[in-house]
Amino acid sequence: MYELYIGNKNYSSWSLRPWLLMAEQGMPFEERQVALRDGSSWDAFRTFAPNGKVPCLRDGDTVVWDSLGIVEYLAERHPGVWPGDAKARAWARCATAEMHSGFTALRGTCPMNCGVRVELHGIDAPLQRDLFRLAELWNEGLARFGGPFLAGPAFSAVDAFFAPVAWRILSYNLPLDDASLAYAQRLRELPGMRRWYAAALAETVRLQDSEDTARRVGSLREDLRVPA
Repeated sequence: MYELYIGNKNYSSWSLRPWLLMAEQGMPFEERQVALRDGSSWDAFRTFAPNGKVPCLRDGDTVVWDSLGIVEYLAERHPGVWPGDAKARAWARCATAEMHSGFTALRGTCPMNCGVRVELHGIDAPLQRDLFRLAELWNEGLARFGGPFLAGPAFSAVDAFFAPVAWRILSYNLPLDDASLAYAQRLRELPGMRRWYAAALAETVRLQDSEDTARRVGSLREDLRVPA
C-alpha cells in the first residue's frame, strides 16, 4: 500500500493535490501527516523525503517526491489520472504544469489557509493578472471539453492541482466570473475536499508566516478553526 506524507491540512496546498487525487480515485494509501513548522522543516522532513518537503509518496522501497512527480508515477499505475482523450490529456498536462510553476502572485498574496475568511485591502496588478489567467484557463477547459471538470466529465489530475485555489477563492473572497466560481464550488463539494476541510478546521497548529500574511493583505473577518 502507498504511504503519502503530507503537511498540515489547513496550509499545505502541495499536499492536498496528490492526496485529493488518490482519495477521489479510490487509490489505497496510508496518510502520514507531519506538521509543518515556522522556518525550516528540512531536518524533520529529510527522514522521509530527499528534498525535505511534503508531499512525498513511498511505494515499498520506491520514493517519489514533488506533487507532479507523484502524479506521473501514479498515472503509470492507475487509469484515469489523466483524461483518456489525447487532446484533453495534452491540455490537462499543460494546465497542470502551469499551475505547478506559475501563479506566483496568487500564491504569495493568498496562501492557502482553509479556516479563515479575509477581505483583501485591494488587488494589485500581479494578482489581477493571475486571476485573469486563472479564469481564462478554467473557462477554456470547461467550454472545450464540456465539463463539469476541467478536462471533461471525470475528475483528474488537473482538477487536483487547482483544488487549493478553490480554498483560496473562499478564504479571500476572490472576484471571478460565475463559471469559475461555480467550478470552484464543485471542487469544494467533492467528498475528499469535504474531509480535508473538516480536518483542516480541527487543527490547532498555527504557522505564523501564513497567519501574518493573511492579516497583512486584508482584514480578518472570520476564523472558523478550533482555537489554537
